Amino acid sequence: MTSRLPPRALLEKLVSFPTVSTGSNLDLIGWTEDYLASHGIESHRHAKPSEPELKAALFAHVGPAAEGGVVLSGHTDVVPVEGQDWSSDPFVLTERDGRLYGRGATDMKAFDALAIWALVEARHRGVTRPLQLAFSYDEEIGCEGAIDLVAAMQGVVPKASAVIVGEPTMLKPVTGHKGGISFDVHVHGVEVHSSILETGVSAIMWGAKLIDWCNDVNAENAAAAPGPVAALFTPPYTNVHVGQIRGGTAQNITAKDCCFPLGFRVVPGEDPDYWRGRLMDKVAELNAQMQAVRPEAWIEVKAAFHLPPFAPTEDNRAEEMVRQITGDNAKRHVSYGTEASHFQNGGYDVVVCGPGDIGIAHQPDEYIEVSQLEAGQAFMEKLLERLA
Repeated sequence: MTSRLPPRALLEKLVSFPTVSTGSNLDLIGWTEDYLASHGIESHRHAKPSEPELKAALFAHVGPAAEGGVVLSGHTDVVPVEGQDWSSDPFVLTERDGRLYGRGATDMKAFDALAIWALVEARHRGVTRPLQLAFSYDEEIGCEGAIDLVAAMQGVVPKASAVIVGEPTMLKPVTGHKGGISFDVHVHGVEVHSSILETGVSAIMWGAKLIDWCNDVNAENAAAAPGPVAALFTPPYTNVHVGQIRGGTAQNITAKDCCFPLGFRVVPGEDPDYWRGRLMDKVAELNAQMQAVRPEAWIEVKAAFHLPPFAPTEDNRAEEMVRQITGDNAKRHVSYGTEASHFQNGGYDVVVCGPGDIGIAHQPDEYIEVSQLEAGQAFMEKLLERLA
């Protein structure tokens, strides 16, 4: 039987797999399967339906074949490193000054390592209440892999009652987050020489009108008095953001194309369809103005993803358990999204709680403090005591 690796060794192994969201996670999934199997743990692979040769989710169960267990939920993908200035190889875990550097060290392979460690410990120590592991794909590009994962688990492993989603929260329980809707926008312009730009349609300049509308919406929402749920968040309102833009051919030609993603972070309780409608009303207005110049110009909008909000609930068994383990009773809600809402919609009680600081995620020289990894192991020890 394989030796039982400590969390740090597991983290080192997981970081070594370059599971960038645009590529494959299958090497990490295969290694995890083999490692669990070497400790007598059967796991279940679920290939991504549209890309089975690239990506898969994995889930496993330890303990009695009974409902009411605890799921440790993590994602396996990480964001790209291209264009970032790293001080060391992002896929080699490197310690400096009490910090462990590597892509995904915080978001969220530290929790994944702790989850694998806890599952193997549960197998060897024995538990009277089940412990499950659930690893997803595509969290970093919309969290949609969790939809497939939650569905795949039903009827294969007994239904758990509580899910801990291990996104970095400094091991403090989070019980609500905003939802998200995102769109891919393609502005179709008409090329002419820039000296006669009034006879063409610059996709970039008209795209800028839609982007500036986003600024207006943010200012409008920031000026409004927040409702009781919105007031729990920072910022206390729904906001809209454009993070990339590309298009154009040359400085002296009106741009034929302009493409950018546009996304809303929606406060729980607000209808995402309302914001979708606001966007499409503005697009219709701009389309009419563009087509008055050149009928062939238009703005194309395609839905990219929809992440439901994670809403606070009463009598949340996952929240109660994590509060008992951590001793933290503060109310805490965040504006970033997680897979918690998909598990919540799947009928689980859910809490978000994991080691590391979300402010360090996605950055060059991403790291987790050694002390946070150690605190995460202490958290898992307390969880195992409860399950035993």
